[in-house]
Amino acid sequence: MTKKSLPITGLLSLLTSAVLTLCAAGGAAAATPSSAVSSFAAPGTQQLVSMATTNTDPTGYWTPERMQAAIPGDVLASKALTRGGVAGGTVETGPPVKIAGAKGGSGSLHQDEDPIDHVGKVFFTMGAFAYVCSGNVVVSDNDSTVATAGHCVNEGPGAFVQNFVFVPAYLNGTAPYGIWPAKALYTTPQWRTAGDIRYDTGFAVTATVKGKHLADVVGASGVEFNQDRGLSYQAFGYPAAPPFDGQSLKSCSGDATKDPINPQFKAQGIPCDMTGGSSGGPWMVDSGRDSYQNSITSYGYPGGPAVIYGPYWGSVIRDAYDMASTS
Repeated sequence: MTKKSLPITGLLSLLTSAVLTLCAAGGAAAATPSSAVSSFAAPGTQQLVSMATTNTDPTGYWTPERMQAAIPGDVLASKALTRGGVAGGTVETGPPVKIAGAKGGSGSLHQDEDPIDHVGKVFFTMGAFAYVCSGNVVVSDNDSTVATAGHCVNEGPGAFVQNFVFVPAYLNGTAPYGIWPAKALYTTPQWRTAGDIRYDTGFAVTATVKGKHLADVVGASGVEFNQDRGLSYQAFGYPAAPPFDGQSLKSCSGDATKDPINPQFKAQGIPCDMTGGSSGGPWMVDSGRDSYQNSITSYGYPGGPAVIYGPYWGSVIRDAYDMASTS
């Protein structure tokens, strides 16, 4: 999707530092194969869950000091990785779905990127801690939907996060299009009730700012579901753990392959050395910043090859998307 820039005033000095115990690819907690089983109700017995955020305008909460202290949200995927085993679940079936987006206003494995209007940083709180992830605006009926990781909207299993805001096109402490608070959060029942890493995707619906909807200002990516595995991707994110500082956008590209450590996760991986803070960043098909989103950065393993993994976007994640999009 071709982006267009519309000026929005109100820059904020946003600083992100990494206090990292685990992170994607360069430092996510290792998940060893396990016989542990996650339990959840049989297909069809659960409803997708949304929760209105408790703060109608959490932008005032996010002072530069709190943003500076935010922890990469990848730590929240640790429980799902530690469990290792999964059981049951919804069979991912259905015809391929492709929904067009909208136009809006060196030896390393990553590339430096100029800001993309519809890709940005996510900030939220859970309990006493503040976290940071990445996210992307996707096409939606409400023109206000941000795709991110499930563990960036819900503890999995557990409570929904609070004080969720999205900062599109973040660069070096600036918010050129403002700060967009979430008014509702969505994820899959499998993530919310069991922390099933196979369904680690979430969506935030943002409130209007100055009477405008998010996608009308920054544009939105198209989305794809039930596509072939093994596609070529370009993944974007804001890694914040060393050697990165979370101040600018990065990307990695490659052909997706299976997770050899925990094949039961049904995830796909691409070579990448991005670290914590990149969680929730979009995976775009065919290595294009304006292409269709088909996954998000979910987890990685430390001490092994530099690879980030994302969940397969099938019918279950499409259901979560549909509910967020039409809310």
